[in-house]
Amino acid sequence: MRAKGIAYDTGFVRGGRISRENFDLDLVKRELAVIRDDLHCNAVHLVGGDPERLEQTAHLAAELGLEVWFSPYPLELTPEEMLALFADCGQRAERVRQAGAEVVFVTGVELSLMDHGFLPGADITERLERLFSTPESLGERTAEASARLNDFLGDVVAAVRRHFHGKVTYACIPFERVDWSLFDIMSVELIRSAEVADRFQEGVRALVGQGKPVAITGFGTATWRGAGDQAPRSMEIVEHDENGDPVRLNGDYDRDEAGQATYLRELLEIFDAEGVDGAFVYLFALSNYPHRPGDPRRDLDLASLGIVKVFEDRDGDTYPGMPWEPKAAFSALADYYRS
Repeated sequence: MRAKGIAYDTGFVRGGRISRENFDLDLVKRELAVIRDDLHCNAVHLVGGDPERLEQTAHLAAELGLEVWFSPYPLELTPEEMLALFADCGQRAERVRQAGAEVVFVTGVELSLMDHGFLPGADITERLERLFSTPESLGERTAEASARLNDFLGDVVAAVRRHFHGKVTYACIPFERVDWSLFDIMSVELIRSAEVADRFQEGVRALVGQGKPVAITGFGTATWRGAGDQAPRSMEIVEHDENGDPVRLNGDYDRDEAGQATYLRELLEIFDAEGVDGAFVYLFALSNYPHRPGDPRRDLDLASLGIVKVFEDRDGDTYPGMPWEPKAAFSALADYYRS
């Protein structure tokens, strides 16, 4: 693989609230250095909903020599709101590129599910329920959503390219039938579950066979035993409060860091074997899913796809001054990318 990467969370914005409250740029720079030096990544997928944070982080990553995938991640926005966000971020990404960095602009992630205007439903839960409520008409509904999405992406790409002069992509989910003629790179959120394991590698081969460079984004699994079989639903073991914030797990689960590490290694081997251009593990850390040892129902890290476990009230031991500790997946990823 050319691009050996990982996703880095700058904070997801939903309803005016941001998921990552602590955003200290000195800490961000240290974490990006760990991503480069210890994980042996040469690229980073910067995701989040705050344009200023994305630009600040992109400049720091560029200073470290990382290839920057500049990825505004809208949640529950209208097409008009998204278009304004992407146009703004296109200008910001171009400033990073003009400073000498290799920058790829990502025009959203899973927009038909995450935002308004493509599928019926007030939020992602309702959209998913309505999408799969009548399997016999699933194909028709996804085709209609894809047509709306492609119309919108045409407007987005035109708006972004007015400001940004690097490579452009979109991170789709498999049912979105994207018009890839708009883009320089095909990016797919491709997550293996038990239901598709027997044909997963064949699917990767088919993507690569279409001719354009392929990047796999958004792949990973949580840290409980059996999570790899349930991916991409492995985070769905969490109960939320009225604001949508995670509170506790919905049952008893066993920690399985080795299982998470094995899952990532197996997928990276497939992507390498099939000629994928870039892979971006999801993700480095998820700050609002902290590790709470001794309280299994409140240990939200079990539901986290992060390769480090985040603490609320202390630093880790491996990296002094860092509020997290590497999981087994950290070492597995470092070993794979190093080799």
